[in-house]
Amino acid sequence: MVPWEAQRETFRDLVHGLQEDPGSDRAIEACLKWILLAQKNSASADGGVARHYSLVTGWAASYPETTGYIIPTLLEHAKRRNCPLLAEAAQRMMDWLISIQMPDGAFRGSHMHSAVVAPVVFDTGQILLGLAAAAANFGGPYMTSMHRAAQWLMSVQDTDGAWRHPNPFATPGDHVWETHVAWGLLEASRVSGEASYGEAGLRNIRWAVSRQQENGWYQDCGLGKDENSPLTHSIAYTLRGILEGYRFSGDPALLAAAVQTADALLTTLTPEGALPGRLDSNWKPAVPWICLTGLSQTAICWLMLYQDTGRAEYLKAAEMANQFVRRTLHIGEEDSPLCGGVKGSLPVSGDYCRFQLINWACKFLIDACTLEGDIKNVSPSPSKI
Repeated sequence: MVPWEAQRETFRDLVHGLQEDPGSDRAIEACLKWILLAQKNSASADGGVARHYSLVTGWAASYPETTGYIIPTLLEHAKRRNCPLLAEAAQRMMDWLISIQMPDGAFRGSHMHSAVVAPVVFDTGQILLGLAAAAANFGGPYMTSMHRAAQWLMSVQDTDGAWRHPNPFATPGDHVWETHVAWGLLEASRVSGEASYGEAGLRNIRWAVSRQQENGWYQDCGLGKDENSPLTHSIAYTLRGILEGYRFSGDPALLAAAVQTADALLTTLTPEGALPGRLDSNWKPAVPWICLTGLSQTAICWLMLYQDTGRAEYLKAAEMANQFVRRTLHIGEEDSPLCGGVKGSLPVSGDYCRFQLINWACKFLIDACTLEGDIKNVSPSPSKI
């Protein structure tokens, strides 16, 4: 039996549809507040951010992976909004992550209530993004932790650049979306000046690009039993890593590969500004629902490419995508755990994180709207957090 709250939200999505656009500033503030609420209400009560709020079971335990890459977003907005509360929250997240780092420098996969505790390349790479931001801002133990994580990633990388270290949370084999791990190494190289980190990251990104098909699609882009129809979430992970590789190296081959995939994604954008949740190898919709996380991530990539190429269609597509996700939000319901949260799927009954509002979707919407504002030279309002 589906609980009433889940039924009500499904009805809202299917019958009432999109809401009025609250605008970027209100959406960013609401999402930041939701992340703070998710930290406060984490079922593991450890300083990390709850993986999700479920309309069926409530707040989940903290998720190290996504807490890691939420940290740069909070630190950035703490500066932009002169908001000590955000900086303090990020500090608690950073200190918690250091406390759970494994002796070899790796980090566990999945959430803190998972029965399986194992070192995972992808999760370590995402946490490395947070450690690099913390090291850049504060140095000290965060720099040490950053080096340990980066060195572990290099120690388990294959000579061709891929990572094939066992991951109990994904199917065995090659995964091109680990370019998002490579980005973590690029950031660690920027912060520390250690060239080997950047070289290792670029080796992975170039390996991934070598697997790109003529139409811009990637085999081995799925997270599980979905290799023939990966989520836009994992497609965008792959694309973002390649774009970051281009910005780090200036290699035009990486920009060309990113453009090829980004242009294919443009052809799948609906008139409302959405993308199908999964796409097949011909860039055709494979499911009727939308992965809101992947939509925001793709908007970020389009905005980056607008900056890099000046092509107006990228900016237009990103504006449409950002507006679409903002129009799915609950705004102004301060006493509700739905306020400022972003659903895994639209409708919320879709297969990706069904009936859940997930912390990484909030993070990517904040980043997408922030980058759009930067391009348009729009400053955030004074913080009300």
